[in-house]
Amino acid sequence: MTTAPWRDPALPAAARVDDLLGRMTLEEKTAQLYGVWVGAATDGEGVAPHQHDMTAVYDYDELITRGLGQLTRSFGTAPVEPALGARALAGAQRQIVAAGRFGIPAVAHEECLAGVTAWRATAYPVPLAWGAAFDPPLVEEVGRAIGRDLRAMGVHQGLAPVLDVVRDPRWGRVEETIGEDPYLVGTVGTAYVRGLESAGVVATLKHFAGYASSAGARNLAPVRAGTREFADVTLPPFEMALREGGARSVMAAYTERDGVPASADPELLTGLLREEWGFTGTVVADYFGIGFLQTLHRVAGTPAQAARLALDAGIDVELPTVKYYGDALADAVRAGEVPAELIDRAARRVLLQKCELGLLNEDWQPHVPESVDLDPPGNRALARRLAEKSVVLLDNPDGLLPLSPDARVAVIGPRAADALAMLGCYSFPSHVLPHHPGVETGIDIPTLLESLRVELPDAKVTFAEGCGVSDPDPSGFTEAITRASEADVCVAVLGDRAGLFGRGTSGEGCDVADLSLPGVQGDLLDALVATGVPVVLVLLTGRPYALGRWHGRLGAAVQAFFPGEEGGPAVAGVLSGRVNPSGRLPVSVPREPGGQPWTYLQPPLGLAGQVSNLDPTPLYPFGHGRSYTAFTWEDFTGTDAEIGTDGSYDVSVTVRNTGDRAGAEIVQLYLHDPVAGVTRPDMRLIGYQRLELAATEAARVTFRFHADLSAFTDRSGRRVVEPGDLELRLAASSTDVRATARLRLTGPVRETGAERRLRCEAEVVRG
Repeated sequence: MTTAPWRDPALPAAARVDDLLGRMTLEEKTAQLYGVWVGAATDGEGVAPHQHDMTAVYDYDELITRGLGQLTRSFGTAPVEPALGARALAGAQRQIVAAGRFGIPAVAHEECLAGVTAWRATAYPVPLAWGAAFDPPLVEEVGRAIGRDLRAMGVHQGLAPVLDVVRDPRWGRVEETIGEDPYLVGTVGTAYVRGLESAGVVATLKHFAGYASSAGARNLAPVRAGTREFADVTLPPFEMALREGGARSVMAAYTERDGVPASADPELLTGLLREEWGFTGTVVADYFGIGFLQTLHRVAGTPAQAARLALDAGIDVELPTVKYYGDALADAVRAGEVPAELIDRAARRVLLQKCELGLLNEDWQPHVPESVDLDPPGNRALARRLAEKSVVLLDNPDGLLPLSPDARVAVIGPRAADALAMLGCYSFPSHVLPHHPGVETGIDIPTLLESLRVELPDAKVTFAEGCGVSDPDPSGFTEAITRASEADVCVAVLGDRAGLFGRGTSGEGCDVADLSLPGVQGDLLDALVATGVPVVLVLLTGRPYALGRWHGRLGAAVQAFFPGEEGGPAVAGVLSGRVNPSGRLPVSVPREPGGQPWTYLQPPLGLAGQVSNLDPTPLYPFGHGRSYTAFTWEDFTGTDAEIGTDGSYDVSVTVRNTGDRAGAEIVQLYLHDPVAGVTRPDMRLIGYQRLELAATEAARVTFRFHADLSAFTDRSGRRVVEPGDLELRLAASSTDVRATARLRLTGPVRETGAERRLRCEAEVVRG
């Protein structure tokens, strides 16, 4: 028996796919361009708005005779035992293989933003906590662990990471982002991509591009970003994750910019992504994004027009389920409304990726594990490490923290005794289980109250909830004030409840009008402070909230961004002193709730000035965080120098832990461009290094700055390096500058190309 060329693994992938395409019918090609969401609700009770009217009715058994591109969220739709789910997925793949003429399995995909979105899977800290840790190697480990779990389940593609850069913290999906700086987002996000891809899982970059710049922080609102903001803030993390991380898939954003939806933008999805950046993987639609071209954006009048717009732009796969790339598309091709070449182009990309994954090989068999443990001790230890490194000590002016081991501690607040206070909206318990009341979370999630009692066994710990997260009822204040008045110290645990589409105070579709603490939590905090008992504020949130109202009135303030299933012990460890806090803010904390939208990436007119009575200066700046030990910065090397517009320059500093316990300092390198052809941010991060130092230990860090890192988009749309003066600022935060090197770039204006340097390498020498 002769093996068909497309089955021969010895042949180049392109030759195999060309042979296969030549054998396929139009329906068999289009079948590779959509997924199927088995088990998704069609009765209006789905996870997301529009799910019911965007889901087509089809005969599954007949549909898969043509083949199938993807299987959508076999684990992330309803609670299923992981081993049973893996066996069911393997059975579904066997059915697909047996039904189709070519026996090609589907790509199975899942959400995996902060762990696999599956029942009983580890819930890691959310990406905003990754940013707070400033530790890409650790995030890479997390990505690798998540990838291993996905592969063990038979899943090929993960819909993560989110590389949107925060532009307005009122946006509900801030918790899913890594922060407000493109360099931090790019480096940390790229690390996650490397981890996921190293496990053999296709990483999918979200949301390409501009989603976080929506007007008024409203989910899916029009994007108001200009050309230079788009090029210099929005796009760099995606470019880095593709070029350095090797991501093999990109998800088109829902939003539109200047009248053009991303899902119908060939300049973005083909011109930039493929022709300029050289991307060769697959572009997938965000869920129902192709249909939204007709129903929400109204740039298409029929399903066929929507399909053509998306295909022409460069979207290869319709997710989550078939409607626009199915029979309507095939009929449109036959009617001459859609060129057949667009079908072949998309099908070739999908099949090349399947070939890469081994799904075209004749000996392919679905993975059927005997058992699946998605929350083993190793995962939990990893989640604990990341949670501990992500906790930010905002303030501790009088050394109230760490808490005395035998203190009388009143723990007050709606987030203290709720396990879900630790989880973001894309964790399985927050994302899916609200639709399955009575089903247990499936993983152990210690609350902060439980964890603090374990951490301080000799302390007298009392508790009162005080109020709910978002309801206006203050009736619990009386008990809370009584408990606080009886204590030596009050720990006020306030924050968010993650949810979807208005069912929470943070999460997708949970946007807010301002940055006041939800509900009456701010009033509760006022009442606790008024007792005269020292108050430690602990925030468990998905975004920053304005804290100027309490500045100078608190004994200490601690910020944790949904720190995951091990977040309770991590935060309790910081309060007890077992953990020395080392997190740094990935987003600015505002002083006033209406002082936003604002991030630290501001040109001169975005800063405080005499032309407005509103001062947007944050209370705690980007990069800020305190420690229980002290560090000195010394022996700075970086005098005034002159380099070419294609040159490089090293700056070095020695950091010494002068305290009596181990700790971590985050050395941050910022660029200031005094005069440029277009307005530039006053400062922007171009490098950083996390230094873990034992007591009295020192380490010297050297940053290798290259002129490429000063490049920006000029008036003509070119990315250029301009001659002139620059300042390199070594800092402990965006406002705490410790040393400055002044550079003069000489030579001609230089346009940077595709090989421009994207990161500032750092070298650490200890001793």
